[in-house]
Amino acid sequence: MTNKLKYFIGNWKMFGDFSSLKIIKRINNFCLKFRKKNKNSKVILCVPNILINFFSSKLNSDVISIGAQNCSHNKNYGPFTGSVSASMLKKSGANYVILGHSENRFEGESNKLIMQKIENALEANLKVIFCIGETQKQKNKCQTFSVIGNQLKKSIKKSFDKNKIIIAYEPVWSIGSGKIPKKNELIKTFKFIKNLYKKLFKTKKYPKVLYGGSVNNKNITLFSKISEIDGFLIGGASQSSKKFIDIIKKYYK
Repeated sequence: MTNKLKYFIGNWKMFGDFSSLKIIKRINNFCLKFRKKNKNSKVILCVPNILINFFSSKLNSDVISIGAQNCSHNKNYGPFTGSVSASMLKKSGANYVILGHSENRFEGESNKLIMQKIENALEANLKVIFCIGETQKQKNKCQTFSVIGNQLKKSIKKSFDKNKIIIAYEPVWSIGSGKIPKKNELIKTFKFIKNLYKKLFKTKKYPKVLYGGSVNNKNITLFSKISEIDGFLIGGASQSSKKFIDIIKKYYK
């Protein structure tokens, strides 16, 4: 049920400018040295669209991948003001894209719309970081499993290339709040996601499932003791090279 490769994915959200290249360079320099000791870690930084091409061309790194934070459900060029397609992101230098994030769901994204985005991203040869998670209200009503199960069923087609999809479990109530689930809750939830995914899509391998929600260098030690977690989707802490690097260091202590 455990995957050897561990992911550390930064979601910069609406943060950064061209001078932020120095943050990524510090992370890259650390990763170049760290990779010699541990080859089973993968670092991805998902940045605002305007920075993707600049960062990927300036960095030219084989230890850090650049990703996007969303894409349009429309596949081709067209009259979609302000939209950016998956193929445009790929051509800009992105290799990954975050889809289904709760912040976008709050703005009206449905499971059906997210499914279309996933399909477009995969066709554009982007790997997908697909977010699922329950709200505080849903958690209080003991609906966690039904909510995330529904998100999986209605957003992923059986025909999708499962090798290019990473699941990120992000309890909505945990994002930016400083609150995290209890250890036993996380173990149960991750086992549920992996078993359900394998059953639904008849895959031979368990999916890669990350945890996201208030991840920092103080609680990463707790997470490192849960073997079912295959990595992390890190928000605010990824905007600081020191905090992001400290998370990776402390995970492997």
